[in-house]
Amino acid sequence: MKRPQTLFDKVWQAHEITRDETGQSLLWVDRHFVHEGSFHAFAKLAERDLKVAHPEQTWGIADHYVPTRSRSLDDVSDKIASVIRLLQDNTKKHDIELIGLDSVHQGIVHVVGPELGLTQPGLLMVCGDSHTATHGALGAIAFGIGASEVAHVLATQTIWQTKPKQLRITFEGDLPLGVTAKDMALHWISQYGADAARGCAIEYAGKAVRDLSVEGRMTLCNLSIEAGGRIGMIAPDKKTIDFCSSRERSPKDEALVHAQTYWNELKTDVGAAFDREIVIDASQIAPTVTWGVSPEEALPIDAHCPDPKEIDEPNKARQIKDSLAYMGLSDGQAIEDITIDRVFIGSCTNSRIEDLRSAAEVLKGRKSLVPGIVSPGSTQIKTQAENEGLDQIFIDAGLDWVESGCSMCVGMNGDLVASGERCASTSNRNFKGRQGPGSRTHLMSPAMVSWAAVHGKLADIRTFKREGEN
Repeated sequence: MKRPQTLFDKVWQAHEITRDETGQSLLWVDRHFVHEGSFHAFAKLAERDLKVAHPEQTWGIADHYVPTRSRSLDDVSDKIASVIRLLQDNTKKHDIELIGLDSVHQGIVHVVGPELGLTQPGLLMVCGDSHTATHGALGAIAFGIGASEVAHVLATQTIWQTKPKQLRITFEGDLPLGVTAKDMALHWISQYGADAARGCAIEYAGKAVRDLSVEGRMTLCNLSIEAGGRIGMIAPDKKTIDFCSSRERSPKDEALVHAQTYWNELKTDVGAAFDREIVIDASQIAPTVTWGVSPEEALPIDAHCPDPKEIDEPNKARQIKDSLAYMGLSDGQAIEDITIDRVFIGSCTNSRIEDLRSAAEVLKGRKSLVPGIVSPGSTQIKTQAENEGLDQIFIDAGLDWVESGCSMCVGMNGDLVASGERCASTSNRNFKGRQGPGSRTHLMSPAMVSWAAVHGKLADIRTFKREGEN
């Protein structure tokens, strides 16, 4: 009798070409995304006079450095423009399709892939970006790789990997009012730590996960890396299959029928073993924000910052003290007393149409007390949002409605938080200087960012929800 397999086992096995004496597996890569930061890998090919083995399975997507205030490279620094032009030159040289600044499909790689249907259940996908785990929300194995690995995939369409351990996180029950996939991720990381899933392939399961939209599942998988995970996956269901079937690059006609049959088989078998299991009561999750300099340094919005004097473990106490000092916060300070200087709505974590609708619902008819940027995840999402009038809501509130790109999440394109300023952000990382040297970042959901903008400080979105009920 065949041993029960996990979803991850099934997809891994389908892509394993061979295994060497050390136990490493040579895997076939179905989709490879390259962005501006991939110029190192192309340089390695040039050094050895190598060609891209399968250019039809690689896509170039400009996102990290692209200007969001303009679509002209004349409006950015020479350094930024040169990196973008390198991507243009390298993709042209190797006959790789480029989704560049002038494309109607331009956007953040982890938004564009699912949006176009390049991301599909059962595929193995790689990109030189850690948040590639996002694509696993559709039932794919997807992970970030380094420059030398990018070069190897370009040259061979394969990659050597050691099979990771597997962790299943089951969210049982229903999410409370105002709680989103972003809160689920920040909650579990804060409870178990930023190293809890080191190197693991995570499968998310349970009723609360099944109840999420496809967009919400992408947010959850996106943040897998912030707990040390390599991969985040969710088994395909009807929502997934409906989402994938309607996309521009999805299989068509008879090929789609065959694909859907396969997609329906991609689920963890009853009795399949994981290396570790975590079960979380979804009903106990509150709207969550980060107070420190790691996604694990997060608390419910109605909590207070920790007091290092109350921590018995010396190293942990020092870490808390250092984080509070960098963030300019005091011991025991109420989270809701933290004032902000600006907001950012965007990033590969929370820039899809569902996220923009959620943020706009809060801001409609209200003014932001602080400046901020709203950057859609793709040009298609930007167009859709404008057709729905969401852009005008943001503009009327006093925020800047800009082009798609990674923008202020990573600050490579000039969209920065000034030193010492505090930003309420929908992005994925709050490390020291992530949004600019000396910047201070608080991570939260899109609705929470909008509610913070209205109050000029961190605020409980459940208050807005209660107002809406009256």
